[in-house]
Amino acid sequence: MSAAPRSCRIGLIGLGQIGRQIFRLAAAAPDLEVVAVADIGKPEVLRYLLETTGEDAFPCRLEGNFLRGPAVSARMLQLAAPGDVPWDAFGVDCVIDATGRYRHREHAERHLEAGAGRLIYATLSDGQPDRLLVPGINDAEASALDRIVSAGSPTTNALALLLDALDRGFGVEYAGMTTIHAYTSDQPLQDYAQGDERRSRSAAQNIIPNANESAARVEQLLPRFAGRLSGLALNVPVQRGSLLDLDVVLRQEDVTVEAVNAVLAKEAASRPLLIGITNDPIVSSDVIGCRQSLLFDAKATQRAGRRLLKTLAWYETLGHACRVLDVARTYAAFG
Repeated sequence: MSAAPRSCRIGLIGLGQIGRQIFRLAAAAPDLEVVAVADIGKPEVLRYLLETTGEDAFPCRLEGNFLRGPAVSARMLQLAAPGDVPWDAFGVDCVIDATGRYRHREHAERHLEAGAGRLIYATLSDGQPDRLLVPGINDAEASALDRIVSAGSPTTNALALLLDALDRGFGVEYAGMTTIHAYTSDQPLQDYAQGDERRSRSAAQNIIPNANESAARVEQLLPRFAGRLSGLALNVPVQRGSLLDLDVVLRQEDVTVEAVNAVLAKEAASRPLLIGITNDPIVSSDVIGCRQSLLFDAKATQRAGRRLLKTLAWYETLGHACRVLDVARTYAAFG
């Protein structure tokens, strides 16, 4: 009788919203094990947030330097900068960076030098990673040689999946994306001087136009769209739940709304862990807890003229946390 496969040992840096989601999901997965967690915050406060925020109860406690909870025992370190954590002491297979702060390649290399077998960004990286891997798009390109990997972002993954499905179904000539996005942790709740004028305005009181790099990254993922995509973000006073508004010019003429919805329904049926579809009149709070990368809104599909199509799809960070762990599993299979 063969032995059960060893679980993937994960080091996690950053226990913000998505870091906590990754931690809780990994704790519930028999093939994953978070063995060490690093964050600059006080361990008592991090434990409190981990226990009290989320869809389900997650009782946990601090015992000395360890965070213990249901099926989890992780060493807590009050450190956050790349290179500060001796990952080799914990025998980690990969480190997941969920801070959103240290996105340059030199930061990732410090984790590798400190003993991380692989560094997976839970967001887009500023430098050039060995691989930008989006489940459902380029899983087959993963290589055992990849050491610095980006799992994309919630918007990037949703855009790539929706655009790819529409292109394979009807052909897409051009596309323009707007994400109506929940406010983020780096935005001030009161007007406060930041890096630019608009980002200095209160996230709790305003719709704030922002640059968004997802379209450019999707052009890298899907080179057939090079030079044919644009994108921006509107950050709105919503804590969780975002909406992808995608306008495309189709190559085919007179494609019906029913045909578009049928293609997305087929995609949802064939890849239910990645794509969902709803015919209900949902709003942003209804998507909280969604574990898919996108939830296609069939009621919102519209056509104008002979080739212009508008589609809407919902998503939230929990779905992306699931994909980050899917990326960890992909690389764990290489041993």
